[in-house]
Amino acid sequence: MEASVRAQNIFKSFQSGKTKVEALNDISFEVEKGELFGLIGPDGAGKTTLFRIFTTLMIANKGNAWVDGLKVVSQYREIRKRVGYMPGRFSLYQDLTVEENLSFFATLFDTTLEENYDLVKDIYIQIEPFKKRRAGALSGGMKQKLALSCALIHKPSVLFLDEPTTGVDAVSRQEFWELLRNLQLQGITIVVSTPYMDEASLCDRVALMQAGKILDLDTPSGITRKFSKTLWSASSNDMYQLMNDLKADERVNTCYPFGQYHHITFKGLNQEIQSIEKMLAEKGHVDLTIQKTEPTIEDCFMELMNQ
Repeated sequence: MEASVRAQNIFKSFQSGKTKVEALNDISFEVEKGELFGLIGPDGAGKTTLFRIFTTLMIANKGNAWVDGLKVVSQYREIRKRVGYMPGRFSLYQDLTVEENLSFFATLFDTTLEENYDLVKDIYIQIEPFKKRRAGALSGGMKQKLALSCALIHKPSVLFLDEPTTGVDAVSRQEFWELLRNLQLQGITIVVSTPYMDEASLCDRVALMQAGKILDLDTPSGITRKFSKTLWSASSNDMYQLMNDLKADERVNTCYPFGQYHHITFKGLNQEIQSIEKMLAEKGHVDLTIQKTEPTIEDCFMELMNQ
């Protein structure tokens, strides 16, 4: 199957005073047509820089990139007609109403809301009651849906969404991912970036990024299967002291806070959990539990960071 999005040995650096910052370091991957592909990583990983290269807003120092088989440098005009781009920061006109923003972006691509209504219908019906409201007065979730509608108004074949759920509530995040799945069913290739590790499981495949490099690329289940150690979750009445005591123990390899628990791995393969529990009890921990748990994408990301 022909790749819808392709990066080949992309390098991009910036000069900050006398310091050279490597934003992207030898990035290569492909996204298949109709795939929902995730770029997962913290701020500064290089996700936004990569999106700007794919959407022809920035040129790489080295390497090549294609969208729908078109080169991003020499065929940028054609690519701009085919892609939808939703940047990380809300970039629509705050003083225009919902309706005016949609009409403006439709006009740019010589189309109308009515012409492509079926594509944005599921999203637009949620913001239509506010169509006379200025964009700047919308809630975070509504701004997000308006921006997505504007990115879809010209019926793109590839959709780039840069951290679209950052700063919105949990319900809006869930609704947004349901909208993406519906768009995928219509044949649109979707490339989405997010710092939220839990959203990785909602993608067909993901690339874990850090400091301009891809640490791993696989399906979410494929990544978690690669976790190399047995993972344990621990909790007690004093979580902060529990973390300090675990980290100070020479038998402990890693210990990270994870919700209501600490996720830990041990240096040995067959650690005596009873002796660990006895040590912690002697240090005054009560309501102590240590049990095996399944690794998440976040656990895998932390392990890759430590390698």
